[in-house]
Amino acid sequence: MDQIAPVDQTLFSARLTPHRSLTQSNFRLLLMIFCAAALVTALPFIFLGAWPVMGFMGLDVALFYLAFRANFRDAHAYEDVSVTALDLHLAKVSPKGARADYHFNPLWVRLEKEEDDEFGLQKLAVVSRGASIEVANYLDPDRKAAFARELSGALAEARRGQRYDYE
Repeated sequence: MDQIAPVDQTLFSARLTPHRSLTQSNFRLLLMIFCAAALVTALPFIFLGAWPVMGFMGLDVALFYLAFRANFRDAHAYEDVSVTALDLHLAKVSPKGARADYHFNPLWVRLEKEEDDEFGLQKLAVVSRGASIEVANYLDPDRKAAFARELSGALAEARRGQRYDYE
């Protein structure tokens, strides 16, 4: 029988990633448009003999490219959160691939929230026995609040324990 033991059954699982609305192909298109605009802007200066302006326009294009490359590199970061009856596992992976794993007993965990009346949920942290780990940094306040509700529900279910059906 390949049944999962009740204690190993996943009650909640989520992967949180930074939102990126610009795809690689759209970035290439944007970069080409930016290069063309820089060239068109620099051409009159070149014809007037002020050719060093072209170097500054090239510097603008290079900085534009580097800023977006850093943005795309940061998109490789993510957080994995999973809850079972005996474990809350939080894995944070940096853009460079460095991984930090945290394990908590769901019976001793509480969620600490920082809310702003105007802007909503600003900070969400998992707190257990003096350790506090911030989660869901990538999410906007509305999604962070929805994630907090789902995680709270899973933790409450883990605290209730296994339910058995007697027939």
